[in-house]
Amino acid sequence: MLDFGMTIGGRQVAGQDRFAVLNPASGEVVGNVTNATIDDLDQAVSAAKDAYPAWSALPDAERQKAIGALAATLEARAGELAELLTRENGKPLGGIGSHFELGGAVAWTGYTAGLEMPVKVLQDNDEGRVELHRKSLGVVGSILPWNWPVIIAIWHIMPALRAGNTVVVKPSPFTPLSTMLAVQIMNEILPAGVLNIITSDDQGPSIGAAMAQHPDIRKIVFTGSTATGEKVMQGAATTMKRLTLELGGNDAGIILPDVDPKAIAEGLFWGAFINTGQTCAAMKRMYVHEDIHDAVVEEFVNFSKNMKTGNGMDEGVMMGPLTTPFQHEKVAGLVEAAAKDGTVRLGGKSLGGQFHETTIVTDLADDHPLVTEEQFGPTIPILRFHDVEDALERANASDSGLGGSIWTNDMDKAKSLALRMECGSVWINKHGALQPNAPFGGVKKSGIGVEHGDEGLMEMTDIQVILQ
Repeated sequence: MLDFGMTIGGRQVAGQDRFAVLNPASGEVVGNVTNATIDDLDQAVSAAKDAYPAWSALPDAERQKAIGALAATLEARAGELAELLTRENGKPLGGIGSHFELGGAVAWTGYTAGLEMPVKVLQDNDEGRVELHRKSLGVVGSILPWNWPVIIAIWHIMPALRAGNTVVVKPSPFTPLSTMLAVQIMNEILPAGVLNIITSDDQGPSIGAAMAQHPDIRKIVFTGSTATGEKVMQGAATTMKRLTLELGGNDAGIILPDVDPKAIAEGLFWGAFINTGQTCAAMKRMYVHEDIHDAVVEEFVNFSKNMKTGNGMDEGVMMGPLTTPFQHEKVAGLVEAAAKDGTVRLGGKSLGGQFHETTIVTDLADDHPLVTEEQFGPTIPILRFHDVEDALERANASDSGLGGSIWTNDMDKAKSLALRMECGSVWINKHGALQPNAPFGGVKKSGIGVEHGDEGLMEMTDIQVILQ
């Protein structure tokens, strides 16, 4: 059993109280970690604030080199990190699981190291010269979710460091261990105080809320539910913090009648059920043209039923448990209600503990909770449509707007429909495939701001204009 302390100012800090982190597949204790106090948070912020002047003053090329070194050291320890991630999160070690997540974390780190922040000349003529400069903010606070705890930490941390900021990270109490180990590894390279991590079970004084209100944190990056994002935004208002909020999604996929149902079955499966469906940008609603509805359902079921559910450490497992007890309870409740009102084509039952069968349901009304709520688990409703305009209207009838997809062989039609979807990202003949050079963020209640690429890097900066 592991016993991790927080990393503050380059040192391991044990704290006074501890809480246990459980394996969602077995219920066994994976490790114990520090339960931070508000004083611990203040120390972490002070360490980051003290480290900021030197880190931000480094020549740009030196920061790039340091972040490149972080990619190399994370890659060298990826196997160790992946195994710890599976034990605390439940996702499979192989397949599109923990090794996949660590590979993405390394790739994103390396890509971010190479990003540039050039001075932009807005005017240079007889009337004068105007330059736009990007300047670091100071201390950035990162609040992480439990579904992709390592790669999302990288999404938060690396652009902040690249821009010259220092960072305080708070992981989810359900999955802190892999992030804590990653921070320890990175502190072998980074100067003391540049990257700090605090942990809390969220049962006592809210460390997340205190971060949102902390006067010495200049920006909060938060990934999680819309309801919690609203609270972060409210807390940040008193200090006018910068915010990047990547919040919940209820992504729709629209399948047009010209596709081959068998050819798209695998793409539909991973678009909906990657990480056992516990992904913000996973497909949560599937609208299928009536001419191919039955064939798509049949092929989707045939592919899905062969994907093994079990302990992520076991060979051949592709679907793990739900990571948290409350998420299992939510999914089980939504599926139970859907079984009464629709037709269960696959699955439909809890498997005990925090495991749930992969479940596909048809014949539900558009106002059914399985359609209107973000289920965040291994279940999806499939809905018929006759007219593509109707499908588009129904897909857009949501307060969420994170991602969406169009499935067709007609690329011109796909792009035309994509531009009319009310969401931040639209994929064609795939779903949820993020990449480091493509900005990612939501519209409506799915968030504010973007991550990744040049645009994500710039969100970690303030603009200063020099006019001469």
